Amino acid sequence: MSEIDRTQYLIDQEPYYRPVGQEVALYEAAYGVRMPIMLKGPTGCGKTRFVEYMAWRLGRPLITVACNEDMSASDLVGRFLLDINGTKWQDGPLTVAARLGAICYLDEVVEARQDTTVVIHPLTDHRRTLPLEKKGELVHAHPDFQLVISYNPRYQSLMKDLKQSTKQRFGAIDFDYPSAEIETEIVAHEGGVEHAIAEKLVQIAHRSRNLKGHGLDEGMSTRLLVYAAQLISRGVEPRAAAQMALVRPLTDDPDMRDTLDAAVNTYL
Repeated sequence: MSEIDRTQYLIDQEPYYRPVGQEVALYEAAYGVRMPIMLKGPTGCGKTRFVEYMAWRLGRPLITVACNEDMSASDLVGRFLLDINGTKWQDGPLTVAARLGAICYLDEVVEARQDTTVVIHPLTDHRRTLPLEKKGELVHAHPDFQLVISYNPRYQSLMKDLKQSTKQRFGAIDFDYPSAEIETEIVAHEGGVEHAIAEKLVQIAHRSRNLKGHGLDEGMSTRLLVYAAQLISRGVEPRAAAQMALVRPLTDDPDMRDTLDAAVNTYL
């Protein structure tokens, strides 16, 4: 890999991340021994931003893969492609990261097929290798390579969960929505609004999270709060911004929308 290949995966500017516990120190220690890491927490709570921040902090390239149910093993490791000169091999993102010594982040890995996730096993134990069976090559991971995965355990089921043979190859860090004080700080900073507005948005979110399991699969995420704040900072009326960014994406149920709209009207 040439230097130009490496630099395109580096994060130039410090991403904003507000630590809420010992997660930064824990990750740094894990990276020191190249321990594979699993980030567990609800959607939109900051897992991806945390990985970006740590990659910047450690000065490591970061390659992110958004996993989905159609993703095959070839999408991760690579495949032969046909062009005008015949066939040529193209590395997938996991292989590129292993060669380069990057952090490879598989976002929402539980969405991928279980037969796909098996390909990461040799990279997550003492072997630290990636067999490219179609190419007949065994890639030995660069000393700086680390694998990070994330998933939302609240969505796990018998049909969609990680196998124990996969889980027990990782150290795990739990994530959740931060305390009201910290979340208000995050929303104010990222959304560009005053503290008082951010505080009201967080109060609405807490009301929605109390409805989880009582008509809602998931409450409002910190990400959605930032979206609402950004709309408000652009001059959108606060209630309209909250309905657009917080209520409408969350549910189509008329009664639940009325309940959430009432919370919006109460706080805004």
